[in-house]
Amino acid sequence: MDNDEKKDIYDAFSDLANMSVSELEKWLDTDESKSVGQKKDSDESVGHKSGERIVEIKGKKKGDLTDDDYKHMQKVVSYIKRHSAQRPKEVKGSDWEYSLKNWGNDPEKK
Repeated sequence: MDNDEKKDIYDAFSDLANMSVSELEKWLDTDESKSVGQKKDSDESVGHKSGERIVEIKGKKKGDLTDDDYKHMQKVVSYIKRHSAQRPKEVKGSDWEYSLKNWGNDPEKK
């Protein structure tokens, strides 16, 4: 992955993963956060695990990000773009909203 790719991923991630570390940590502790998403191999959903990884990534300095971090950031960007395109009429309290929040995006946040 070259520096231009990393810059594009970092910029998109910074824009789309619009929840702060504290907002995301608080959200991940809720029952609503744990109630949605596809579960593989454990009781924790893929999105919830992703949220925990996003907290780790956002806690790092840009220069300390690894290639694996950038790969996850790209996965987050792709998920948020794909999921955002499926916006329901009622957002508040929907599984759609909860899933996006698990991936670090608050769809109601400007």
